[in-house]
Amino acid sequence: MRVTTPLIYRLGVEAIARQQADLLRTQQHIASSKRMLTPSDDPIGAAQATTLTQAKARVGQYSANINAAGDALAHAESVLGQAGDVLQAVRTHAVAAGAPALSDADRRSIATDLRAQLAQLVALANSKDGDGAYLFSGFATATQPFSTTATGVAYAGDGGQRTLEVAPSRNLPISASGDRVFMGVPQGNGAFVASAGPANTGTGVITPGTVVNPAALTGDTYRIQINVAAGVTTYDVIDVTTAAVVSSGNAYVDGGSITVAGMQVTIGGAPANGDQFTLAPSASQSVFATIANLIATLETPVSTGADRAGLANGLNRALADVDQGLERILTVRAEMGAGMRELETLAAGNEGQQILHDQALSRLQDLDYNQALSDFARQQLALEAAQKSFIQVSGLTLFDFI
Repeated sequence: MRVTTPLIYRLGVEAIARQQADLLRTQQHIASSKRMLTPSDDPIGAAQATTLTQAKARVGQYSANINAAGDALAHAESVLGQAGDVLQAVRTHAVAAGAPALSDADRRSIATDLRAQLAQLVALANSKDGDGAYLFSGFATATQPFSTTATGVAYAGDGGQRTLEVAPSRNLPISASGDRVFMGVPQGNGAFVASAGPANTGTGVITPGTVVNPAALTGDTYRIQINVAAGVTTYDVIDVTTAAVVSSGNAYVDGGSITVAGMQVTIGGAPANGDQFTLAPSASQSVFATIANLIATLETPVSTGADRAGLANGLNRALADVDQGLERILTVRAEMGAGMRELETLAAGNEGQQILHDQALSRLQDLDYNQALSDFARQQLALEAAQKSFIQVSGLTLFDFI
């Protein structure tokens, strides 16, 4: 091969350019602190880094959802705690209202305070979160769920329960509909309602009762019919649903237990002939209606023994209904508390995953400074040598020897 002056220049310049390119690339790695500037630097590593970055982003989104879910649950749980305090205060008033020494005016004063408690409970049920969305309106977060009407408190929301995806295939409930929390509350003891007939003239008082044999429950409504003849009090049990007489001529014992189809109640006092007591399957009622019924009971004047028995029966019914409302709120609060504990566990797991992802990405992407600086020094030395040798070689021309 003939070595000409142009060839010497071209090869020399190309060699210096390669050295400069290598040196510049190493300098870019050092400046960016990254081992891979483009996928071509390490195709397999770049693919792994992309997968890890996507996984890290998903975990980051789950962490953000966990924080949002935690805030929503904490806010709702706090409001439910206040609602429970209101119902507990209502229960205390109901117990106090049964004191024989209280006058009609005293009970009306208690009723006035209960109206304030009712208004406070409605306000709590209409609470909003930090974003201005109603907590207990279901999916209709922009709609005020509860309003006071002439017939009571009405619900305008829906039965939806909002959720957030806080982990793969895990949608955590972060709300409870007002329909479930405040409206659809069972009456009585949750299985049946024991009530005295409104036309009773005696002093018989019935307790809310309990279920002693769930297997014997039929779902029918039963009536306990009081009969008084010649100073002897007996009672008949009639299945109102089927119009069948279950038993008749049963001896009445003041304060004694009566068991009907797995349901057991106690009737005390002196019921009059023709008085009736009903055991009916429990239906749903709002906690607002429970308080309104209690207010109506306390505002009813008491002048006779029958009035006193009516007051006692009304208070027993109200206490049972308030207890059901408290149980419903406690149940929902417990569910939210369980959700918050789950979020704490998930948050801790996500933090661990993020650390592992960061470590894996660091191994793939971060630069080995010792190796890079060593390469930079070596390449710099090589470039200087190439430049000096080029100067010497390019100076060897034929004109220097003529």
